[in-house]
Amino acid sequence: MLKRTNSAEEIHVSLAAKSFDAGQNEVQFESASDSQGQIEKLLSQYSKVAIETPIRPFHESNLQEILKKVDYGVLCLLEGTWVSHIHNGKNDRKFIGSGIHTTIMPSPGTNAGTIPGKYSFECEEYIEKLTFNLVEGGVRNRGGANEQFCGAIKYEQSIKSVNKVGDQLKYTPIHEENGMYLWLSDVFNYAATEKTIKDDRGIHAIAPDNENKDLYKSGYQDETLFHIINEKGEKEYVTLENLNGRDYFDILPAKELKPGAGQTGPYFIPDYSISRSGVIPHGSTITLLGDMVPTVVKVDGKDKVVYVINGAPDFPEGKAAWKYDHLSISRTMGGAGASADPINLDDPAPAWVTQVLDDVNDPGENKIYTQRILAHPLYPYSVRPDLRLRDSNTGENIVNHAFIQMSSKNKTGAQGGVLNVPFVNRFVPAVEMNMRMWIETVKEGDKEILQLQYEQIIFFEFDFGDDGGTTSWPHIQVNTLRKIDDVSAEEKRLIEEQFSASKAAAASGCPYHKE
Repeated sequence: MLKRTNSAEEIHVSLAAKSFDAGQNEVQFESASDSQGQIEKLLSQYSKVAIETPIRPFHESNLQEILKKVDYGVLCLLEGTWVSHIHNGKNDRKFIGSGIHTTIMPSPGTNAGTIPGKYSFECEEYIEKLTFNLVEGGVRNRGGANEQFCGAIKYEQSIKSVNKVGDQLKYTPIHEENGMYLWLSDVFNYAATEKTIKDDRGIHAIAPDNENKDLYKSGYQDETLFHIINEKGEKEYVTLENLNGRDYFDILPAKELKPGAGQTGPYFIPDYSISRSGVIPHGSTITLLGDMVPTVVKVDGKDKVVYVINGAPDFPEGKAAWKYDHLSISRTMGGAGASADPINLDDPAPAWVTQVLDDVNDPGENKIYTQRILAHPLYPYSVRPDLRLRDSNTGENIVNHAFIQMSSKNKTGAQGGVLNVPFVNRFVPAVEMNMRMWIETVKEGDKEILQLQYEQIIFFEFDFGDDGGTTSWPHIQVNTLRKIDDVSAEEKRLIEEQFSASKAAAASGCPYHKE
């Protein structure tokens, strides 16, 4: 978890970093030349929480003030409408769409337990409109002695695939999603007070015939008693104050709270700073948990952890790009026969992708399993979609970026999850989702603007391999977005035409929907 370094000042990071345009009710940068400073100013206010980090006490009298100074963390930079940005990068051909999706689905006629290894594969470019809106006021989570205030931001995503039909471009709705991001911060300690004790339950006076009544100084059963053998060899109850390290045989718990109860913990330290909840109309809901990814820099000869990373995101080149965590080919799909000798994704596709494969040139059937993926016209993006993000950044002056990483299935700590409706759960269960997101400062001339890039991978499981094992099938989406006022007039016109508010949303078609 990250928190504001100087919590006593209660800086409203969204408003400190930006100013509101009351007419449009959207957040604007104070000046174009200051946007790099805004990212650095924002993230320099945060540090990692540890057990020794001071925790603020909560007082009801401060509630309204807390709700006015909501902490949205890095999420406040997302507010607004983001749309596809098409930058040619190092490629000569003109991009049709900025995004790439790969989708693998069961082949018609298949069912679990029948002929394995049969699947359909689609890879398309797409355009997108993604809108974020800050939720006013903090979201208060009450947990007794622990309180947490979350900064919430709603999102709404619409995606259309782009394909050429003759000389015309065809735009087909393929994905709709909405949900919410939460900045999981502002943890308080809310100790019991005389008012909360009386308001929430009332307190019951000790019974006159209680043999331990003299031990309860307040007249209420609000002390824990310990059964000991005293110096005379007699059994008696004593309070913690009088236990003095002696052995005890049983405990008589307190029945009532005392003012100040809960002050000594245990305190809650979230191990993640960001959550994402989403609803996909195929019948799946997701919860992802994650955090800002830091880097270490040298300051005055000493290592310092920072959350603003200089330069552009680091994407691999050549054979180093053959990493299964980011391929549309999973380890369980045979690996295209490239386990020992990774394929160089910056070279043309291997010759075998156009050959007729048999037991001689494809023993073990590893290549036939994935041949169509490498033979796709969108290669190498059909194999590793996030290379589109890398190539789109070529030639751009990216000053710095913030990096967020999230998953429904974390290796340690708290877990998110994926839930599916019965049909999806039976035939194509979505079992895991991982996401990377980069918020970047791009300099164009004298102007500095924000750019958003993301990669999200959902793993499906359906049918079985020849040996009876379950196959994991990646469904990947990547895109590059900018705020709608920061794209070209042509891009803005296209988005307004294809995502106009007056057009009714068509049925989502991801996986692929053909009209």
